[in-house]
Amino acid sequence: MAEALFYHLTAQPLERALPDLLERTLARGWRAVVRCGSPERMEALDTHLWTYRDESFLPHAATGCAAPERQPIYLTTGEEIPNEADALFLVDAADTQDFTSFERVVVMFTGDDEAALTLARTQWKRAVETVKATYWQQEDGRWIKKRESEAP
Repeated sequence: MAEALFYHLTAQPLERALPDLLERTLARGWRAVVRCGSPERMEALDTHLWTYRDESFLPHAATGCAAPERQPIYLTTGEEIPNEADALFLVDAADTQDFTSFERVVVMFTGDDEAALTLARTQWKRAVETVKATYWQQEDGRWIKKRESEAP
């Protein structure tokens, strides 16, 4: 059953939180698409995912790569899903109208951007109409579940 997870970034920047969630996604045997709100964010994440930790990296590629269908993690600013992703990550005000085509849609937004909060509220309303959704917030370095919808 599809689900949506909303991660409200209050204590860590996206660059610290996203790699952990992507690692968990790959550990499940899933593939992911990270839809970015701008080409600049996509390029920054492309570099960051290779270097975020000295002892590891996350295998991925971005729009324009030679074999996108083979990528465990695919970064884009568009709506393409070339790697048959199980999970869709929406970052930097990226959006989707479809919460049901993936096992999981992850919406990540910052707490200090009013436009991002407004978009996340809109996405929450859209998500709970079709899938179970949970809202997570950072507290003391941990993710705490603050809200959960019923499955429609």
